[in-house]
Amino acid sequence: MTTHSSPRVSVTQWRTARWIALAVAAVVAVAALTTFLTAPRPGGLMEADSTSPDGAHALVTLLGDHGVEVVVADDLDAVVRAARPDTLLVVAQTYFLYGEDTLTTLASLPGDRLVVAPTAGTRERLAPGVRRDGTTPFGGRPGCDLPEAMRSGAADLGVSDTFKAAADDVPVTTCYDGALIRYTEAGRTVTVVGSNDFMTNAGLLGKGNAALAMNLAGARDRVIWYAPQRTEGTIEGARTIADLIPDQVYWAVLQLCLAVALIAWWRGRRLGPLVAEKLPVVVRASETVEGRARLYRSRRARDRAAAALRTATLARLLPRLGLGTSATDSAVTEAVAQRVSLDPNTLAYSLFGPSPTSDAELHQLAHQLDVIERQVTQS
Repeated sequence: MTTHSSPRVSVTQWRTARWIALAVAAVVAVAALTTFLTAPRPGGLMEADSTSPDGAHALVTLLGDHGVEVVVADDLDAVVRAARPDTLLVVAQTYFLYGEDTLTTLASLPGDRLVVAPTAGTRERLAPGVRRDGTTPFGGRPGCDLPEAMRSGAADLGVSDTFKAAADDVPVTTCYDGALIRYTEAGRTVTVVGSNDFMTNAGLLGKGNAALAMNLAGARDRVIWYAPQRTEGTIEGARTIADLIPDQVYWAVLQLCLAVALIAWWRGRRLGPLVAEKLPVVVRASETVEGRARLYRSRRARDRAAAALRTATLARLLPRLGLGTSATDSAVTEAVAQRVSLDPNTLAYSLFGPSPTSDAELHQLAHQLDVIERQVTQS
């Protein structure tokens, strides 16, 4: 017996298979689009597009949702093109700003300024009416009549530089024990805040931090967000400390080192092997670390603290990168750049850059080294 399938049944089965295939394709497309839109976007400190804990994507998004036009400037030329008298210029990551020309260009732009955690050179050019006064645990009640701070109330913002007026005739408004200061000059409102932690994605979760960050950065309807992630400008004719040391000093140091080596050899001779001796007490490693940290802080040895942080970070990173202790700085920077999403200039500055000049910069360096090590470990 021979059977024949109906043409109508075959057409129905083909249409059913087609609709199933279209449905599966639609589900895959929606899943891929959702993954693309919600995928984390790592980046540097205060970077507008970064969703990492130290990025600023959350604050930039909140400003846009509240009707503020945010112009993200990636370089100095973009800042110059976007500058207008009715605009607030937010300047962060100021340790990437070098050279007299760069700071002069920024200082000549119209509009108000919000300078976040400035270095000494940046503060002198962009906020000449204030000078550094010290450090403080940036937090608590505002203690001033600044509307933005009064609406925010108490805030918990971490360690910060403090500021005061550069001269007695400069009227300033000081909040949070000097961590936030504002004054008016030539019709321009200049605001300086000594910490950027409260403006990051993770810092907004602190008490009052989100409100204060929104009030300060959203003071105008149009904001230029400038947080460079690489070096802007160059220093011409800069001299190092070694250039200022007379040649005679090197010979004196060489003779002193030779004398010390001979004395150490003479006094270091032993007649037998070392004898192990039990310690009378057990000292925890954490107490040793805290004691050394207090000694560094009492002597303001930020250079030694920074060197210790960088040496420890490199000692943990080199085995993970497959490099030896004799690897050059450029080789280490290139290997780390292949494992993380940070700019090579940022990595070189954090791993091998100059010593910080303030406690806030040292705290920021430690945070940046922790971010680099965490990203290398997770890559």
